[in-house]
Amino acid sequence: MKAAIFEAPHRMRLGTWPDPVLGPKDVIVAVNAAGICAGDLYIYSGKNPYTEYPVIGGHEICGTILETGPEVDTVVSGQLVVVEPFLSCGKCYPCRVGKPNCCANLQIIGVHRPGGYAEYVLVPASHVHVVPDGIAPFTASFAEPITIGIHACRRGQITASDYVLVLGCGPIGLAIIEVALNRQARVVATDVVASRLAVAKRLGAETLISDEKLAENVLTQTAGEGAPVVVEATGNVSVMQSTVDLVAAGGRIVIVGLVAKGVKVSLPGLEFTRKELSIFGSRTETGCFEEALQLLSEGRMKYPEIASEFDLWSAPAVFAEIMRDPAAIHKGVLVPH
Repeated sequence: MKAAIFEAPHRMRLGTWPDPVLGPKDVIVAVNAAGICAGDLYIYSGKNPYTEYPVIGGHEICGTILETGPEVDTVVSGQLVVVEPFLSCGKCYPCRVGKPNCCANLQIIGVHRPGGYAEYVLVPASHVHVVPDGIAPFTASFAEPITIGIHACRRGQITASDYVLVLGCGPIGLAIIEVALNRQARVVATDVVASRLAVAKRLGAETLISDEKLAENVLTQTAGEGAPVVVEATGNVSVMQSTVDLVAAGGRIVIVGLVAKGVKVSLPGLEFTRKELSIFGSRTETGCFEEALQLLSEGRMKYPEIASEFDLWSAPAVFAEIMRDPAAIHKGVLVPH
């Protein structure tokens, strides 16, 4: 099959890859759309600690079922589906306690296994979700990043009574912003890039530039209390460290951004007790696809409207351009033409 292949850091090429081999409980999906995520950019730049090259990236996948294994009875050929790309073992401690997203043996389609930047992708039938009628493949491909936003909001226990400060308006930050808005929270978004703030404002968030006055401005907006909920979505160490200063006493911090393996983040120890903080990590998602597809089906997500479509077979040029100017594209979706 034809594929866009990450060959090595900063090297991507079009080429051929062995066709997927169907197992008894698998499906083969013909790819209709595959989003570009920060994780894919980490693979391209050589910063993903789990990647072995060459690899086919792409884990935000919508496609049409082409073939099903003999033991599959939940879906049929021809159905439009989205892919749940995180595959857990079902046996380790986190799996046993209902946290398969933290599986000790986690496999990710698009990282450990060939992903959606290809004609076809092999997926366990248990990890595809049928797309409701009326949702185009381009739009449906947003289901996976929206699940990240849903899971982060669940981790932060975000409700309509909350002031939520979202640090970072990249693709995942935007998903978090819009999910929080759908929970009727007051959402304030920050970033250093004005164009990203403009997109967050278009989605419905209030905005603050992320500068030396950010903490002062947050205190002004919250009558000197700080933000009840702070969600970090940048992966920047200094931003992660700033969350303790920005959050209110008794508040919640949710860390979604990723740092490189081995990188340390320092937090002021006294504030753990003085503010009695709750700090939550948020990794991928678990059980969020139904809600994500419902939000898309009901037209409650503007997020896909800010995205740009590119031909999948122009992926090497698209990734090179994003690395040259990260602010040039707010969100990209690759569609095979």
